[in-house]
Amino acid sequence: MKIGKYEIEKPIIQGGMGVGISWDQLAGSVAKEGGLGVISSVGTGYYKNKSENVNVVMKKDKPKDALNFYSRESFFEIVENARKICGDAPLACNILYACNDYGRMVKDACEAGIDIIITGAGLPTNMPEFTKDYPDVALIPIVSSARALKLICKKWKKYNKVPDAIIVEGPLSGGHQGFKYEDCFKEESQLENIVPPVIEEAKNWGENIPIIAAGGIWDKNDIDKFIAMGCTGVQMATRFIATVECDAGDIFKDVLLNAKEEDIKLGKSPVGLPARRIVTNLQFSIENNTAPKVQCISNCVAPCNRGVEAKAVGYCIADRLGAAYQGDVDTGLFFTGSNGYKVKEIISVKELMGKLTNGE
Repeated sequence: MKIGKYEIEKPIIQGGMGVGISWDQLAGSVAKEGGLGVISSVGTGYYKNKSENVNVVMKKDKPKDALNFYSRESFFEIVENARKICGDAPLACNILYACNDYGRMVKDACEAGIDIIITGAGLPTNMPEFTKDYPDVALIPIVSSARALKLICKKWKKYNKVPDAIIVEGPLSGGHQGFKYEDCFKEESQLENIVPPVIEEAKNWGENIPIIAAGGIWDKNDIDKFIAMGCTGVQMATRFIATVECDAGDIFKDVLLNAKEEDIKLGKSPVGLPARRIVTNLQFSIENNTAPKVQCISNCVAPCNRGVEAKAVGYCIADRLGAAYQGDVDTGLFFTGSNGYKVKEIISVKELMGKLTNGE
């Protein structure tokens, strides 16, 4: 799989997962095994708990404001530690377009030595603006329709840039969806139905732009199916949570291991998009008005409007993802894809990559 100037040995991108689910250990290990390891830029301020070398301003044990929630210092250390694992193998970063400080974070990723930047949670129409000084950095938008891709490519024309690859994400992924709640369940929104129009639209903007399928990909059969449809590869996230190297703690992994199919549901998010998660005590406490009080400490995403939307849905996404990373089952928010209930064991990244490529 070739993305920009980078060759990825196996057609598998490990999806970015924050807070603290895909950082140095997971991304570095995936890259080492021939896939594209992806560091999540979300909540890097929490990395201070793993490092004595970074200075993050905290308030009530949470990173204060976007400058600290998206800590540049922590991010650089995460990249450095990932490089110790994977060497010169291509390494990517996922940066949500909804993030406050998006432009600064893209520049940070370039300066830190990231090879490929992936952006979803909005249409990154000005993404190339922030990488002008780093022409070798490959750019990948995440879209859920051909219409979204067309809009992005039209906007990118003024930068004389087309996507180096395109991730098409269907509504079975973990975390935020690129659809309205009701559209997530419609047949026309499903991944196998949105991939072909995106493939056709991509042909209008360049030859052989790699198309990556994402959302609900589980095994080699799924990978083969979408490659047969014309995709170059796939992006997978949930299965990588159940690896030894995943940066998530044991409690987070146990929540996933114990999840049943009926526990995985779509819910509201302060980002303004439906989000798929494991139903835990957090959801019940929101309904009973006993959830932690919303206090916008980290100012993480622009659509939340400094806590206005968080109060409307009953929780702060930065705080609850941070709590999940720290192993707080009572108040944590645990994202997973629709197939998360199929996870039955924790294995190594090496073993998982073997299963995905050899069909074991």
